[in-house]
Amino acid sequence: MITFAKFFKWLMVLAMPFMLGFGTIRAVINWDYPSFEYARIPPDAYGWTPEERLANAHVTLAYLQRPEPAEEVIFMIEELTLPEDPAQPLYNEREIGHMLDVKIVADQLRNIFWVLGVLIIITLLFLLSMSELRPLAADLLRQGGWATIIALVGIGAFIGLAWQYFFVLFHELLFPPGTWTFYYTDSLIRLFPEQFWFDVGVLIVAATLLQGVILVVIGRIFKNAFSN
Repeated sequence: MITFAKFFKWLMVLAMPFMLGFGTIRAVINWDYPSFEYARIPPDAYGWTPEERLANAHVTLAYLQRPEPAEEVIFMIEELTLPEDPAQPLYNEREIGHMLDVKIVADQLRNIFWVLGVLIIITLLFLLSMSELRPLAADLLRQGGWATIIALVGIGAFIGLAWQYFFVLFHELLFPPGTWTFYYTDSLIRLFPEQFWFDVGVLIVAATLLQGVILVVIGRIFKNAFSN
């Protein structure tokens, strides 16, 4: 029993950074981040007012927040039009195709987050249900926190030292080649410029790293309590 419990605990330790990271990504998607970020970055270089830019960003974000599959809710952004020319769609066909891919990936991250979260909670409850296994529950939290810290420090250093390479690699891993590059005049870049994504990356790294630190502290407290 103890050998099996240790093995499963280590699996959950390795799963912890993914669960916390994907959960943080979903939290940022569900948060009205553009309202915060647009106050920090330069205005649209091609003439959109802050209100027009934010309104279109909100609809795009609402599309990503919907629980339905991407194909069922893509109409939300297909119906958007250019503020300066309401007869023209906001997003061209390539942008719509990319946004389909983005929501598919975002939904997959959400599903993985919930599966890993449930597995980690079940494992913790199982370990806590037996007095001889309770120290392993503390170890899961503490070591899962350290795994998260190590992973996020590495990612944070990657972003800080080689942002351009990280940005390209991230997109190449998640999206088909040639589908995620656009002109500066395209609406996706005007709404979500590179500085926007850099700041999002820093926020996700910092928030996930903080969660790892909190888990280490909680794990140490539980370890001391279970050792007495």
